[in-house]
Amino acid sequence: MSGTWLTTRAWLLMLPLLVVMISVIGWPLIDTVGLSFTDAKLVGTEGNFVGIDNYAKLISGSNFQRTLITTAWFAIVSVAAEMVIGVLAALLLNQQFRGRTALRALMILPWALPTVVNATLWRLIYNPEYGALNAALTQLGLLEAYRSWLGEPGTALAALIVADCWKNFPLVALIALAALQAVPRDITAASLVDGAGAYARFRFVILPYLAGPLMVALVLRTIEAFKVFDIIWVMTRGGPANSTRTLSILVYQEAFSFQRAGSGASLALIVTLLVTLLAAGYAALVRKTAGSAA
Repeated sequence: MSGTWLTTRAWLLMLPLLVVMISVIGWPLIDTVGLSFTDAKLVGTEGNFVGIDNYAKLISGSNFQRTLITTAWFAIVSVAAEMVIGVLAALLLNQQFRGRTALRALMILPWALPTVVNATLWRLIYNPEYGALNAALTQLGLLEAYRSWLGEPGTALAALIVADCWKNFPLVALIALAALQAVPRDITAASLVDGAGAYARFRFVILPYLAGPLMVALVLRTIEAFKVFDIIWVMTRGGPANSTRTLSILVYQEAFSFQRAGSGASLALIVTLLVTLLAAGYAALVRKTAGSAA
């Protein structure tokens, strides 16, 4: 069977999927692009053509710049913490001990919970009147009085990062744990015989096997953290004083709260472009890492 026919048949088999993707993603995207060049409202007239005015006002505005910094900070800190905690958890669960299977199953629970449930759970933990965190810290003598962790600009973002890490570090741990299963036992045994310490074994024996899978986890989690919406909306709605407002929250407020459909469409496309550039950069890094490993 010729290669041309195989290629044609492959495209024919993918044709239904392509039609669905174009219908569900392609047309709404084209419509959003057209809407972004107008001053249309969410309810009312279609709006007038304004060119790139929406983009210029958004990019030069202090709201967008401040929100971009908040989003980047949330993504960097939360993903870094998830990578470290996930790898440490994977190394622990890769050891032989009683109850390891049960502990592995329990570790999946935070990731398996719906994000809304997870956000509600942590909002109750942070509650300034009867929250478990305030109760624990005051009983231990680490806190003199109950605090509103989600109501103070100085602590709200950090509280959200903790909640997001608890939700998503199991994904990194599962990916790292699967990669650890591929590490040859004879190599680790030989490193022990040669007198390599724990850090040396991890750095020179285990880490090369983890690099590729961890890069995939890093790409997935960074993109998800950069466009985070649900956990922040449930817990703080971007407050207090917009200290936890991310780009996705700003898109929602611009389009639906303020009913500026044209401006909201422009902002949504800017976020899409930023995420696409981020994904492309990571893809290039993955290819470079794979090439150097080969």
